[in-house]
Amino acid sequence: QVQLVESGGGLVQAGGSLRLSCADSGRTFSNYDMGWFRQAPGKEREFAAAINWSGRSTYYVDSVKGRFTISRDNGKNTVYLQMNSLKPEDTAVYYCAAKIRFRSGLGIWPYDNTYWGQGTQVTVSS
Repeated sequence: QVQLVESGGGLVQAGGSLRLSCADSGRTFSNYDMGWFRQAPGKEREFAAAINWSGRSTYYVDSVKGRFTISRDNGKNTVYLQMNSLKPEDTAVYYCAAKIRFRSGLGIWPYDNTYWGQGTQVTVSS
């Protein structure tokens, strides 16, 4: 069973940095590809970044490339999202996601086969 808990959100000024963490309390973390999604007020949830089960492959939406870095520590059952050069348009609730490895590419996250965390708020002031 996958249980995801995000932390690290908060309020930061434009140009600043935050690091989000997502811990999985299960015992099979390395069986899952991990991702970060975000949902701004009044908008649909959108994909931000993903990392495969081994950590050797990553994938980003164009709007965060070069600013965000996703990483994972399978020994700690944790995935991270380092966010630099933050912009007001990055303001959103950020959700951690997990899906079974090998079933689909990092850009494909079937909603009914994806586990979700509860979300953490990131607010970037101008």
